[in-house]
Amino acid sequence: MTLARTRSVALTGVDGHVVEVEAHIASGLPAFFLVGLPDTALAEARSRVRAAVDNSGQSWPQRKVTVALSPATLPKAGSHFDVAIAVAILAAAQALPEAAAESFVFLGELGLDGRVKPVRGTLPSVLAASLAGWRRFVVPEHNVAEALLVEDVEVFGVRSLRQVVALLRDEEIPDEPSCAAPAAGSGTDEGSSLGSAARLAGLDLADVLGQASARRAVEIAAAGGHHLFLSGPPGAGKTMLAERLPGLLPDLTPSAALEVTAIHSIAGLLPADAPLIVRPPFCDPHHSASLPAIIGGGPRMARPGAVSLAHHGVLFLDEVPEFKPSVLEALRQPLEHGEVVIARSAGTARLPARFQLVMAANPCPCGLSYGKGIHCTCSPPVRMRYQQRLSGPIRDRIDLMQLVEPVSRAELRADRHLVESTAVVAERVRLARERQAARLAGTPWSLNAHVPGHELRRRWPPDPEAVPILERQLAIGQLSARGADRVLRVAWTIADLAGRSRPSRHDVFAALTMRLGHDPIETQRRVS
Repeated sequence: MTLARTRSVALTGVDGHVVEVEAHIASGLPAFFLVGLPDTALAEARSRVRAAVDNSGQSWPQRKVTVALSPATLPKAGSHFDVAIAVAILAAAQALPEAAAESFVFLGELGLDGRVKPVRGTLPSVLAASLAGWRRFVVPEHNVAEALLVEDVEVFGVRSLRQVVALLRDEEIPDEPSCAAPAAGSGTDEGSSLGSAARLAGLDLADVLGQASARRAVEIAAAGGHHLFLSGPPGAGKTMLAERLPGLLPDLTPSAALEVTAIHSIAGLLPADAPLIVRPPFCDPHHSASLPAIIGGGPRMARPGAVSLAHHGVLFLDEVPEFKPSVLEALRQPLEHGEVVIARSAGTARLPARFQLVMAANPCPCGLSYGKGIHCTCSPPVRMRYQQRLSGPIRDRIDLMQLVEPVSRAELRADRHLVESTAVVAERVRLARERQAARLAGTPWSLNAHVPGHELRRRWPPDPEAVPILERQLAIGQLSARGADRVLRVAWTIADLAGRSRPSRHDVFAALTMRLGHDPIETQRRVS
């Protein structure tokens, strides 16, 4: 037999496609051809595979070897095809049983000495192949726990090509030294949301003293999944509040946990000892991060960016006016649709990005506009230009605008007896989310922040007495139509936290105040 085939998986974003790996050995001068739109890492498999086969005690066929990856029109990227290519060639050379080679899906990168090294994207690869009907998988030993997250599959973890050969020949598996586990996040430039989450573990909302209204805004944001903007001078507690928001969120549902884990697997951010992510991720990129690092992308195939790494979690942009305008404007699509669509020459990738956005900013470059007893040193034009770095369309997509003012020593002392811990507030958030889930059962949404405005007005209208408040703000131009929908969503969250069946006039007014960042009635009186 000079023709054999096996299978692996190609990833496009988080979507996997089963790839048939065919090997043909023909008469002619010794040569190795790899076809099927491979990228550079995959094209280099010719050298890795040949060295691994030679160093594993197997004979390399001294003839013309052609390996085809099908479908040929689908771009393939990565080194995880190595094991499948080696198995197909050995099966074509009759060194391995053809039936055994065809019954598995193979994932793994080969070292020159025949070691099978861990690869990224094992979970989405196994999940895609299982949905296509495949049940038996050979993966690197360090990726076994990740692959076993998929139900009804049989996974074999291997350390070397020698073990793969013994498995397919149904021989005793030889003992091989284990490869060193890669460090979580190695080889990435997006920043690890898992590392951030570990750093935030144990932070308590009770540490933020003197900021009762800001803590309330964080609680409402957590309960309804609302976007939050924190503005105030340095040292007032904006970053502390944002870092304590993930602690208020409940654990991920099983389906959400698999989605988040798949994204982090592709990014190479999964630790070997904890393959399943059960807590909402927290991603806080630096303001100097590039557009691909935030939104996702790459030179050939799209890779997850910070917005996807924060899927079902929190994306925190500190000092948001310092981010590049192109980066901030690119947030419009994921904020509206919950996904990022990235077009490249090799194809289009869709990456999930249903995150909760928290932004923090100083009021001006010097940061002292709201300081008590300290005068701002910035001129009005400088202050205006600084605030306009965050465009109106982005501001209009934010549900809660919260001013975080500096506090005095007396306020700090007084608040010690009133502040609540993260555990107490998280319990209220959990109950509010249960009320939302019960109300939205049978719909595509689970949080108030995700319900479209027209559905909210038609199926869950607020108290009729609350409607004139919104209409008045729409009439004077203080609120857009999108802003009115967001006010209603926040009002529903406030009602859920209070245990009310629907938002009252007071709830809508409170949501409107938090949306505008000021008391609308008091502001109208001053203007009049």
